[in-house]
Amino acid sequence: MMTLAEKILAAHSGKKKVSAGDFINCKVDLVMANDVTAPIAIREFRKLGVKVFNPKKIMMVPDHFTPNKDINSAEQVKLIREFAREQGIGFFEVGRVGIEHVMLPDMGIVLPGEVIVGADSHTCTYGAIGAFSTGMGSTDIAAAMATGDIWMKVPPTIKFVFHGKLNKWVSGKDLILYTIGKIGVDGALYASMEFTGETIDNLSMSGRFTIANMAIEAGAKAGLFRVDKKTLEYLAPRAKRKYKVYEPDAEAEYAQVFEWDASKIEPVVAFPHLPSNTKPISQVGEIKIDQSVIGSCTNGRLEDLKIAAKILKGKKVNPNVRCIILPGTQEIYLEAMKLGLVETFIKAGAAFSTPTCGPCLGGHMGILAAGEKAISTTNRNFVGRMGSPKSEVYLANPAVAAASAIAGRIISPEDL
Repeated sequence: MMTLAEKILAAHSGKKKVSAGDFINCKVDLVMANDVTAPIAIREFRKLGVKVFNPKKIMMVPDHFTPNKDINSAEQVKLIREFAREQGIGFFEVGRVGIEHVMLPDMGIVLPGEVIVGADSHTCTYGAIGAFSTGMGSTDIAAAMATGDIWMKVPPTIKFVFHGKLNKWVSGKDLILYTIGKIGVDGALYASMEFTGETIDNLSMSGRFTIANMAIEAGAKAGLFRVDKKTLEYLAPRAKRKYKVYEPDAEAEYAQVFEWDASKIEPVVAFPHLPSNTKPISQVGEIKIDQSVIGSCTNGRLEDLKIAAKILKGKKVNPNVRCIILPGTQEIYLEAMKLGLVETFIKAGAAFSTPTCGPCLGGHMGILAAGEKAISTTNRNFVGRMGSPKSEVYLANPAVAAASAIAGRIISPEDL
């Protein structure tokens, strides 16, 4: 009997059955790298003196410094661009690029039942559509580009069951922050997190992507969801090739099982400097902010922008706050324009710009100075993550981030 992760890994390693702890050689369906990680992988790959194993199964997505912010980032992307042209692999340039973990599922480049490896820790995002996807180091990515294989230990699976109906303003972001707050940043170390229960069944695809995205913040190897009607509806206009759906066995063995009542969860805020340092919004207290960031691979989808616009419509961003809103892809940008969301943001006094990971990693488009505080829909709030080591980042959902931008302090949308 196998879990969802074990089913996918068994199929990709040519075995009838795998169990937690087994060492396997596993074929991959996609290898991905970005403008921060690809140059290292390319340099290591060059040492092998070979061609890539399959140009159609490799993607380069320069999304961290989009458009290039300085000479160094321009040189990084130039190296990737030239390599992509030489090898005939997928490459998304400025104007066509999006945040990798939003763009690849939206374009149907990643699909259920696949094994995907990326030189980015948040590659685990694609587990939302029932794929086994995980982050790897750049040298491992170089080997994967050459061979199409990876070597790994089958992770144990921890099951997370959510019951009940979500309260108003509570989203997938709150479920995953709540989870990390309960189990800690190493609570699922090298495990596969499998999310289920009626709360998850009723959760939007956007909410599922957010949860899968932050599985790594609990130390997990992957975060997976079963493919259901909502997944199939999401994939219908996107999938351009066949895929296989895997189901966990009813008698599958789990390392641990956690069950929680989602109806008791309120919006959650993660305090500096760990995603596990969480408090419900009612216990946050008086925390003034200098910046609010809405976007990233965690919360840059159209649903997230709609929520932010609903709160910002007809209101003004606090004069002491910089509100920065970044869509996940150019398509989301276009849809936000058509729906009037961009006008709402600009009239409210927010900045709206091209898709980029920029502020999330302290790259550009919203760097914090010493002593400044930001509320952000991103996924990490480590020391110096968004700029100065003396700054502070608080993680929250888009509704809380938008409401806080108006109030100038961290508040619930209910308190506006």
